[in-house]
Order: sequence, then C-alpha cells, then structure tokens
Amino acid sequence: MSRILYAIQGTGNGHLSRALDVVPLLQSRCEQLDVLVSGPPADLPLPFDVKYKAQGMGFMFGKKGGINFVKTFAQFNSVKFLHEVRHLPVEEYDLVISDFEPVSSWACKMRHVPCIALSHQSAVLHPAAPRPDREDPAGRAVLKHYAPSTDQYGFHFQRYAPEISTPVIRQQVRELSPTNEGHYTVYLPAYEEEILVERLQHLSRSIRWEVFSKHSHEPAEYGNVRVWPVSGPAFLDSLARSAGVLCGAGFETPAEALYLGKKLLVMPMKQQYEQQCNAAALEKLGVPVIKSFKDKNLDKVDQWLNQDQVIAVDYPDQTAAVIDQLLREQLPGNGVGPVHHKKARHAWRD
Repeated sequence: MSRILYAIQGTGNGHLSRALDVVPLLQSRCEQLDVLVSGPPADLPLPFDVKYKAQGMGFMFGKKGGINFVKTFAQFNSVKFLHEVRHLPVEEYDLVISDFEPVSSWACKMRHVPCIALSHQSAVLHPAAPRPDREDPAGRAVLKHYAPSTDQYGFHFQRYAPEISTPVIRQQVRELSPTNEGHYTVYLPAYEEEILVERLQHLSRSIRWEVFSKHSHEPAEYGNVRVWPVSGPAFLDSLARSAGVLCGAGFETPAEALYLGKKLLVMPMKQQYEQQCNAAALEKLGVPVIKSFKDKNLDKVDQWLNQDQVIAVDYPDQTAAVIDQLLREQLPGNGVGPVHHKKARHAWRD
C-alpha cells in the first residue's frame, strides 16, 4: 500500500469530470490518497475531500471566443505560485500523479521527484496525435512546459498509439439513456450570454437551444434560447435529451457527446493550441468544425443542423485498467516503498 498525491487542474470542468471516476479507483488501490485542485473555483460539486486548494496558473475565459489574457495575468500571483510550489510536500508521497496541474508538477521538478502525467494533454503532445494545418510553436511550448512530467499516460479521441487510451467516460454519462427531444445543447464557455443568444437566434428562431454559460448566474429565457449557469446534473440531463451538441473543442464534452451518439459541431477556442489540436482530431473523425460565429461560417452550421450525421465511436470503460497499469509500472513491488528515479516508460514529451 502507498501514499499518493493526485493533482487536478481546476480550470474548466473536464479535468474534474474525469476525476469523478479516477479518484475512487485510486482510493481503492492505495493506503492514502490526497487530492490537490488548483485554479478558479469549480463549477462541479466534488464528492471527495480536497486536501490542497491552490491558486496555480489557471486561465480566465473571455467573452468573445478566447482566453481573457488580461484577466488571466491580472489574477496570477507569481509570488503566491512559487510559495505553493515550494511548500507542497511532494517528497512525502510514494507517487505524484498530475492531470495537467502545474503546482504539483513544478514542485516535483524543483525537488527532482518523479511526476506522472495522467491527462489528455499528454496524448495531444504525442508525435502520433493529429495536429492543425497551421502549427503554433508558442502554443505547443506552453502546453509542453505548463505542467512538466517525467512519464505520461494519455487519453484522446482515438488510440493513435499504444500509449494512448480512449476517453474516460464517467459513470454518470455511461448510465444515461439518451433520447432525442429536438433541442440542441450549447456549451461555449468563452462566449458571453448576449453574443450566444444573438448568434443562435440568427441561426434559427424555431430550433430550441439550451445554453450553459459560465458567465451567467441565473436561468433566463430569450424566446427559443434558454440559458442556465453551468451545472453538472442539468447539463447532463440536457445532453442526454438533445438532438445535437454545439461546443468548444475541449475534450470531455465532445467525447461524451460522441459516446451518447449525438451529432456534434465544435468551435475551438481562439489562441488555444490544445483545442486547435482537438479540432484537427475531431475533423479526421468526420466532426464538422467552425472557427467562429462569423456569418461566413453559418452555412456550415445550417448544413449540420439539417443533417443527421452521427459519428460512431467505441469507448469501452478502460479507466481501471489504465490506473492499474500506471500503478504497476510506477510503484514497483505492488506499491510498497517510494518511487525511485528510473527511465520513463511513456516519456514522449522530450
């Protein structure tokens, strides 16, 4: 048995959604599991204890389709971040696992402690993973160095390499019984409510749109567009009953939509390299991609609305197997004793 630190990036809901399945599996396989969450306050309620809450280096969503870099840099406190890095006792754990979480990753790097990445970002950086036609060296550098690790286990939309697993579809989603009640579920966290309502009504005033907005605090209704604050249960209910999903090119929401057999349209966030890579991967699967809500892209949305194309995927529940493989390879002797430096088995982030 062993002591494990599992660190989660709290920006957005994808990492936390995956943690809903990963945390219980780790808890059942170690003597002590401590959880760290960094970034802005989570939209999702967490059914497990969080020992460490850190500022980290979270991103602030903008209101016009991208990251708000002004607010991101304004809220980032480098002195506090360094304090968090220096005081996180990573050397007291037998294993540190990071889901793209920077405080734990940099604490490990500073103390020469192994840090194991268990994340989608690890798979995005794999040489076999799809890339956008237009490369972004700066964006790739940020993705590579934001949360450094010594070994990687990745998740992606397809198994582009043996080291990559298909998405973690949380049990809450696997237990849903999808139907089609005709509305479209929308999750574009980098757009404000007013822009979404105007653009969606411009597309159609007869189609019912159910929008989940990080910028909204109260439910509201604007004709055929209903808006809710981000809520896990309400979003899953809307997703399960939807005819289709319009969302950013993140990872968890597109993966869950595909798993449920929903037709999908994605709009990658501006100046976000990971989402550009995700969009390239989804496009290879046959998922339509638009760059923005500009009028020149709306014909593609109309075409999507008038078609019933659904992309077939096979996402078996492999999360436990991935966790077992990670622990078997990273905790020699059945998890007894601390991890020592060794040649990384999955290191592709050179």
